[in-house]
Amino acid sequence: MAKKNKNGAVIAVLLIILIAVVGGFSFKIYSSVSDDINGKNQPKTEYTLVIEKSDFEAEVASKLAGAGIIQNAVVWQNWMSSKYPDFVYINGEYTLTADMSYEQLAEKLQNPDVSHKTVKVAIPEGYNVMQIAETLEENGICKADEFLEKCKSSDGYDYEWLNEIPDNKLIAYRLEGFLFPATYDLPQNCEPENVIIAMLDAFDDNYTNAMREYCEKNYMTLYELITLASVVQEEAFDNTSAEMVASVFINRLNINMKLQSNVTRYYARKLYNEQGFSKKTYDYYDTYTCSGLPAGPITNSGASIINAVINAPETDYLFFFTDIYKEFHFSKTFEEHSELLEKYPYKEEG
Repeated sequence: MAKKNKNGAVIAVLLIILIAVVGGFSFKIYSSVSDDINGKNQPKTEYTLVIEKSDFEAEVASKLAGAGIIQNAVVWQNWMSSKYPDFVYINGEYTLTADMSYEQLAEKLQNPDVSHKTVKVAIPEGYNVMQIAETLEENGICKADEFLEKCKSSDGYDYEWLNEIPDNKLIAYRLEGFLFPATYDLPQNCEPENVIIAMLDAFDDNYTNAMREYCEKNYMTLYELITLASVVQEEAFDNTSAEMVASVFINRLNINMKLQSNVTRYYARKLYNEQGFSKKTYDYYDTYTCSGLPAGPITNSGASIINAVINAPETDYLFFFTDIYKEFHFSKTFEEHSELLEKYPYKEEG
């Protein structure tokens, strides 16, 4: 009788055990992945996912896995590729829990609790900080009052030209004049600082050598140039009239004559009546009261108006007005100005 091969029997037993172990381990992995996909036997872990403009599928998967909302980023990506090959992640904030199924997660990721959707917002030339704040709130970018509060200070923004703003407590909004008018792609429900940085970046991009040279030649600071441009912006109708209007104000500044610009008074009234600034601030912006330029810019000018100031012709004009047909009339003396007022019909705004 042949002897039994004991070694062969041991190997067979070991193989059976190995197969059972591997099979059990594989089943455990399958079960774990299945539970994760279906949201079963998962903890109640809660996490606020923030999807930003720079986040794509891999970044979202990494955030979800890192927070414990899903077990494996690769499994999530493969599942999403299979179920929703054209899925688009929407910028925003999402409150998620680990016991949500992948199907529930995918559905939730199309409905943010707080939208950060990017929208186009047009800021026209000549908008002051109050109008910009209102436009931003209307488009869901940020709260108007929060934006205005941030515009009162220039601290924390790394632009050398902001250092030229005088240390004067009577300046209402220190960033007025530097919020460059343009069309911006802005995320909804974002911090006001992010909007301000985008606008200051745009101003920086449009800060030219011609502006620097003009300031040096005329012994002006950039802040003074931008302040002058803002008054011209509000008084003029186009670039041609802007150059002539600028020449009048420059002539007045050169002989220490008050600008006496109505638009500065209108702005001062808004600060005093609507924004709660002091009467002293009002007087410092009203060029019928203060000497020289107002405390600061009264609006945000575009490049065309700034260039109109830089290219203003040399004239002897000290007075101007517009008639009811919006035609400008310039004069050298008050007597001539009075004669023109009698000759051309006009209505002085209140």
